[in-house]
Amino acid sequence: MAIDTGALSRPPAPHWFTPKRLLVVFFVINVMNYMDRGTIASNSVNGSPRICTQSGVCSDGSGIQGDFDLTNFKDGVISSAFMVGLLVASPIFASLAKSINPFRLIGVGLSVWILAAAGCGFSVDFWSLVVCRMLVGVGEASFSCLATPFIDDIAPVDQRTTWLGIFYMSLPTGVAVGYAYGGLVGAKLGWRCAFFGEAILMLPFAILFFTMKPLHMKGISIDKKFPMSLNDNLPNHSSKEHASYLSITSNQLSRFWVDIQAILHEKIYLINVLGMNAYYFVLGGYSYWGPKAGYSIYQMNNVDIFFGGITITGGIIGTLGGSIILDRMKSTIPNAFKLLFTTTFFAAVFCFSAFCFSNLYVYMVLFLIGEILIFSNMGPINFVCLHTVTPTLRPLAMAMSIVSSHIFGDVLSTALVGKLQDKVDNWRTSILILTLVLFLATGIWFMGMFLHNLDRYDEDNEILVTTSKQSDVIPLLKNKSDDVIPTSTSL
Repeated sequence: MAIDTGALSRPPAPHWFTPKRLLVVFFVINVMNYMDRGTIASNSVNGSPRICTQSGVCSDGSGIQGDFDLTNFKDGVISSAFMVGLLVASPIFASLAKSINPFRLIGVGLSVWILAAAGCGFSVDFWSLVVCRMLVGVGEASFSCLATPFIDDIAPVDQRTTWLGIFYMSLPTGVAVGYAYGGLVGAKLGWRCAFFGEAILMLPFAILFFTMKPLHMKGISIDKKFPMSLNDNLPNHSSKEHASYLSITSNQLSRFWVDIQAILHEKIYLINVLGMNAYYFVLGGYSYWGPKAGYSIYQMNNVDIFFGGITITGGIIGTLGGSIILDRMKSTIPNAFKLLFTTTFFAAVFCFSAFCFSNLYVYMVLFLIGEILIFSNMGPINFVCLHTVTPTLRPLAMAMSIVSSHIFGDVLSTALVGKLQDKVDNWRTSILILTLVLFLATGIWFMGMFLHNLDRYDEDNEILVTTSKQSDVIPLLKNKSDDVIPTSTSL
């Protein structure tokens, strides 16, 4: 089919989504993702269990725990149930990005998230709430693995890590907002209304991702033959088309396995993910056990407020600061590993030293510095994940890093640290042993400095578009001076 050369030469029509506006939208969506985690953990939403005295008088309890009469174990299951959906669905959405426009997949994920959040408000017992929390994780999965490649595409070349850092500032910000939101809404309107409010707040963004012209992601082609996708109209259900569907599904699975093997052959990517696992092991342990350990060691009042303040302060300063520093150094994989090694080493020194001191104020200063250094790794870690694989593999690479860092990182650490504390019965010893794992992350990233590093961002090993669609697609940020994001007419 002939290509309209005139269409290729014409400049793109102005579009509402400039790069900065898209970054803001992604930031706000991720704030709401993490706000949900803070909301369900807040005292007004999570509540307290029913307690019976020896005389047989029982209190009603409050929040989710009180309404469903949950033990602390069941309450912990609810808090982490979303992780099941996130870990299972992330690789699926990443693989589907080769057949369905990633922009539309984000819309699908947000729609699932909205229904699941509303379902949490309508839940009638423990198991219905667990199922809804798992679906919240499924909804978040599409955004988690697809948003960062878009940001990497639209960011100016000399500010890529800074833009990633701005995006990841949404993690501590969202959790802190969730604590406040859950406390306010839960206390005034009840815990169910807190989930209804989340669904309402996310609804405009889901509509936006379905209605606006989809953006094209670098390295991803849209398979126009993929049946029953968001790219085409629904096919007729003939036996021949059913066989075709099975064949294409089989091809999708085969391609997924080939992509997994390609990622597993990227040594630099694997070294980075191993470091991430150790890094998130410590971060998850601090997040879950930190308040309880701080109260036990230092007998501080308002320990939740203290750790919340440390997290948001260290998170914002560290995440943005580390990303800006890498851009100033020049964003390359070797420089990223140098920064990861340096900041993680000093983070381990400051955090370990903090828990060695008995003086509360010395501890607070040293731990804050350590937290800033820990969070400064957010941008460089994800920069390495995105640039050590070819563009077509970036969504799956992000998905697999998410799966690995949660399974072998924060999910594992909460259980192991709890088991360790049961054995040694000394919070200072338990936290110091946990902190030593940061030195392991330091050693892993140190090895990354000496491996052959190749930035594969500009390697395209797939045809981006079919010939018949070339006139409709413009590469993202072809001219960095243009403040307009080109779009694709294919859905």
